Amino acid sequence: MLCGRWRSRWRSCRRREPPGPAQVTASVAVASPPAPQDGGTKRPGLRALKKMGLTEDEDVHAMLRGSRLCKIRSRTWQKERLYRLQEDGLSVWFQRRIPHAPSQHIFFVQHIEAVREGHQSEGLRRFGGAFAPERCLTIAFKGRRKNLDLVAPTAEEAQRWVRGLAKLRTRLDAMSQRERLDHWIHSYLHRADSNQDSKMSFKEIKSLLRMLNVDMNDMYAYRLFKECDRSNNERLEGTEIEEFLLRLLKRPELEEIFHRYSGEDRVLSAPELLEFLEDQGEDGATLARARRLIQTHELNETAKQHELMTLDGFMMYLLSPEGAALDPAHTCVFQDMGQPLAHYFISSSHNTYLTDSQIGGPSSTEAYVRAFAQGCRCVELDCWEGPGGEPIIYHGHTLTSKILFRDVVQVVRDHAFSLSPYPVILSLENHCGLEQQAVMARHLRTILGDMLVTQALDTQNPEELPSPEQLKGRVLVKGKKLPAARGEDGRVLSDREEDEEEEEEEEGIEAVEQKPGAKQISPELSALVVYCCAARLRTLSPAPVPPQPRHVSSLSERKAKKLIREAGNSLVRHNTHQLTRVYPLGLRMNSANYSPQEMWNSGCQLVALNFQTPGYEMDLNAGRFLVNGQCGYVLKPECLRQPDTDFDPESPGPPRTTLTVQVLTAQQLPKLNAEKPSSIVDPLVRIEIHGVPMDCARKETTYVLNNGFNPRWGQTLQFQLRVPELALVRFVVEDYDTTSPNDFVGQFTLPLSSLKPGYRHIHLLSKDGASLSPATLFVHIRVQRS
Repeated sequence: MLCGRWRSRWRSCRRREPPGPAQVTASVAVASPPAPQDGGTKRPGLRALKKMGLTEDEDVHAMLRGSRLCKIRSRTWQKERLYRLQEDGLSVWFQRRIPHAPSQHIFFVQHIEAVREGHQSEGLRRFGGAFAPERCLTIAFKGRRKNLDLVAPTAEEAQRWVRGLAKLRTRLDAMSQRERLDHWIHSYLHRADSNQDSKMSFKEIKSLLRMLNVDMNDMYAYRLFKECDRSNNERLEGTEIEEFLLRLLKRPELEEIFHRYSGEDRVLSAPELLEFLEDQGEDGATLARARRLIQTHELNETAKQHELMTLDGFMMYLLSPEGAALDPAHTCVFQDMGQPLAHYFISSSHNTYLTDSQIGGPSSTEAYVRAFAQGCRCVELDCWEGPGGEPIIYHGHTLTSKILFRDVVQVVRDHAFSLSPYPVILSLENHCGLEQQAVMARHLRTILGDMLVTQALDTQNPEELPSPEQLKGRVLVKGKKLPAARGEDGRVLSDREEDEEEEEEEEGIEAVEQKPGAKQISPELSALVVYCCAARLRTLSPAPVPPQPRHVSSLSERKAKKLIREAGNSLVRHNTHQLTRVYPLGLRMNSANYSPQEMWNSGCQLVALNFQTPGYEMDLNAGRFLVNGQCGYVLKPECLRQPDTDFDPESPGPPRTTLTVQVLTAQQLPKLNAEKPSSIVDPLVRIEIHGVPMDCARKETTYVLNNGFNPRWGQTLQFQLRVPELALVRFVVEDYDTTSPNDFVGQFTLPLSSLKPGYRHIHLLSKDGASLSPATLFVHIRVQRS
């Protein structure tokens, strides 16, 4: 049974535990847990780790005992703190000393993006020189939280944390949705038991319900409480608590579906499960697949031996990736990667070096590491004259901090292919003189070595753009080319001319000194521009012009929108053989983003966004590149790849597809105000379609009052689509408010073409893209194509 493990684990732990992993907050105050003594492997409180298979692991036990690690923030700010793994195996407790009162905090293992050894962060490279690399480690977090740069007393202790965190992260990634829910409920049980007597009074049960984001009617809650209070002593304990939780966790909508196919015996045979799969519209539904699903997801060994699936197994299946809305077949590279670069949408970043606003925010090499970790394949380097003959990168003529060009190139070498093997494009905005341009070229050659493309590949057509497959592991430079880039009037396109266009587009935010004549281009740097030669695109001629596959045009969002309105089909045709980069207006001083969908509709490949700014625009970007192995390259629809296409996003033709979504229920939505237990969300669900203008739509359900634990809707939303192959579907959950804008709870975005039909769970993400597990939506999806 789901709750069978909670009772013994709950009794064994008599201290206050941290909040469950579903919480979004990166750190919250908790009480300091006592360190395990020798013989800790026998402590009953370690059963959570036993379930993870790590009770005998020496590295994990060292983390449970704790380590005094030095946190490095600057040359002068270096402080020792105690760090200790919690017995849930999912969080790390640490203490920081502030004047008059020490405070305790935790961070969650699931929020860790990477653990790096040695001086592999900007902070440790700048401020950790006094410490041996073997003693140093960096914990990088998902979202906008800063890195944690640490120095251990010994190299062995540093290695224990590196290895131990790697094991915990691997085990966490392998957890089923049911196991995550188990841990989540377990943590709240400890917190609700105010006097730690392993018994739950009605007052404590009410507190638990509020923690779980449900405000249940007192009369109904007490009736449920009394039904489970078999001992009739106004306390729930042991099996009584299990029964209460089982009633609370009941999924009537799943039971109804299960009984519809299982019949009177209340178990699914393999043929009955096959019938369900066929009704779901599953591709490749066979009896063999039904049997495999039973062996994979059924929890009862006896049922599994008889090729039967119980309700628990059925729930496990629907909560697994195979039961999710995203087609599992699309989570790996499944598209043809052998077509020219211009045939792909390419994940692209603007002002990549910034971690905050473009006016006074800090610049950091870590921003490039984070962009690469999100699958970004085109990053921007704003290069300016620096002291000591070394070029620097920052947002020119602003108060943003500065970083060295060579340090960014080293990050490209070390991190560009950590997630994706496909090519990276370095988009250079060059404001340097000839001397420092030559230095840039030297750094690119010496640091990147064979990664750098310095000459055309040996192909049948050297002028045609190569494919992502041909460029695996390679770095391309986008910039000005001395002999080849010519303007519409046939003149050599100077570096200065394109700068002037960009300044005009950005409304003078980056206005440079007015110098007569064109800025010269270094032959050394020009030689590195092979396939991505910067070229201006003022208008699109209606007459056929010879394609220039190696030319890349940069357009502001304003100019791109103007071209789409005035010459939509011409821009689509242009983008079938040449790359186009679109960037945000300079007026967006807080580094806000524009919607990328309009640019993708016209076939623009390099639609650059501020990756440091969360919002629906970055949700769309993450959804667009969620598929194809998150490799940063997604093949454009056929209508955007044919040179003679007549497709125009402004006039897409009649509807061809109907999407119908029945929003059924939600499960374990996060609390928005953890500090206020009485604050319960009133959730509503909105479904948004982002595609060609005539397809864009948004519809929402009514809200459910005071229930974020298991709200029910049962409402149907329907959409008519003209170009389904370009559409993204965004599922959003909000907390309804009558007097102010609704608060964001969670979302998930994916391409319509990767949306699986039938009964599906939507696994929600936070504002910065982190998992909100175990929070889910349960929906039924139908896609009808004419």
